[in-house]
Amino acid sequence: MRQRGDERGWALLDALLDDESGHDLAALAGAVLGLPERGRYAVAVVPARGGIPHRPAGAHGMRFLWRSRPDREIAVVALGDAEPTAVAALLSEGGPGPGGVSPVVDGLSALGAARRLADAALLTCGPGGERVVCLDGRVPGALVAGQPALAAHLATDVFGALLARDPADRALLVSTLDAWLECGGSAGRTAVRLCCHRNTVLNRLRRLEALTSRSLSRPRELVELMLALEAVRLSASPSGD
Repeated sequence: MRQRGDERGWALLDALLDDESGHDLAALAGAVLGLPERGRYAVAVVPARGGIPHRPAGAHGMRFLWRSRPDREIAVVALGDAEPTAVAALLSEGGPGPGGVSPVVDGLSALGAARRLADAALLTCGPGGERVVCLDGRVPGALVAGQPALAAHLATDVFGALLARDPADRALLVSTLDAWLECGGSAGRTAVRLCCHRNTVLNRLRRLEALTSRSLSRPRELVELMLALEAVRLSASPSGD
């Protein structure tokens, strides 16, 4: 009877992860599995052939319930007071990724949405990614990675002339743009990060504007540049960083 009860609980959890949500289903799953129907949850997704060799059951007040799929391992995490970053850190302790962790969702009925968000986070790892990452802070990359055909078009449309240049020159301009964005658009801070003069940064950015026919001072064109940069990074970076 206990085995049949456990099997029923896992089946209910699978249904919630597959978006078969509803108050009655969530309440029943919570009762069978001993989980609160309402509470702070996250979902983590790890490829079945990923580098994480073990599946933690819990730590730091968190409880993990693992489900296996043909192509991935899925963890439903009752967070307690922890944050998704703690989930990523715990999974990273077991070995390299890749892996994706959703933001916090409220209750068992939201597990389907959380699973989709974790899948989106995993996409941002790119080819050969070796990190377990949270979706928070990576939403632009997730939007780009989720539309590969559109991402390829965007990269070619925005960076076509740049991608045709010498690889060293291309890498120099792309890395300067990346650093400039990370530094909040400050040429001075970018210069410090790249160990060069502020005017050197400005000259590189002007060259990039000329090659892309986009201006960093126009918000819409800046958004295009940022998303195209994500597309290039995800398609070319072996680490997805």
